[in-house]
Amino acid sequence: MTQKIAFVINPNAGVKKKIDIIEFIKTHFPRHISYDLIVWKNKDDFESVKQQILSGNYSIIVACGGDGTVNQVASVVMNTNMALGIFPLGSGNGLARSNRIPLDLKKALQIIERGTMKQIDGALINEHPFFCTAGVGFDAHIAGEFAASTKRGFVTYFKTTVKEFFGYTPNHYKITIDGNLIETKAFLISVANAGQWGNDVYIAPEAELSDGILNVSILKPFSLFAIPMIGVKLFSKKIHTSIQLQSEKGKQIDIEFNGELPVHFDGEPIKVSNKLSIKIMPLALNIVC
Repeated sequence: MTQKIAFVINPNAGVKKKIDIIEFIKTHFPRHISYDLIVWKNKDDFESVKQQILSGNYSIIVACGGDGTVNQVASVVMNTNMALGIFPLGSGNGLARSNRIPLDLKKALQIIERGTMKQIDGALINEHPFFCTAGVGFDAHIAGEFAASTKRGFVTYFKTTVKEFFGYTPNHYKITIDGNLIETKAFLISVANAGQWGNDVYIAPEAELSDGILNVSILKPFSLFAIPMIGVKLFSKKIHTSIQLQSEKGKQIDIEFNGELPVHFDGEPIKVSNKLSIKIMPLALNIVC
């Protein structure tokens, strides 16, 4: 079957915006394959991009950008006959890394050309779709600070994390997982469909993208002395062995707290009051990988 492809280009994405994305695609993507270029010019107006995607009779929609761009495009593609491709231009590239999509842009185009697909789960957090991780607590606070920064990349993320750590106060939460209640104070709560936040930092190493289950990582408050070991375990896929982390699994997760707190889904920050409702969407997304 002939594939009809659209590249959705966020010209302001991530750490690789110095390259001319359109020219790169025109130069390196095979000319015998038909494709369209859809430029997402106004970050506050995705609706026009969405309508172009839905009206184009495409088989593959390629998100050219970072995790936020991937989330927006995947949210349109899910539960359709279309498949998501990823041209990774971001800082974390969580979904690309989790699906072994190369960060080398020429190789990423070769994956799209090949067109091999699989189905993965998605999830909803207060009706916002996400595909890697969502959560509340310190990681969500950092997502908000990072989004407001004029600089991108892992170094900026790391500096922001160190700067904000010392002034952060953990909160008390009521977490209900498939009807079972957990009450605890937590530094952060991450609900994971994929194992990592991005940059190969694994908050839920046991998570699988197609198992119909969400992994809940509850990181308890910890001392300064625990930071080096927690860091090592996050990068070595062993954080689930830490005594500071409580790991749970479920299909429906409700998180209650007092007041308004920062929340993120696939790194996109929002503010939410009092309650989160998170649920799995089994095999909701076709992805080219």
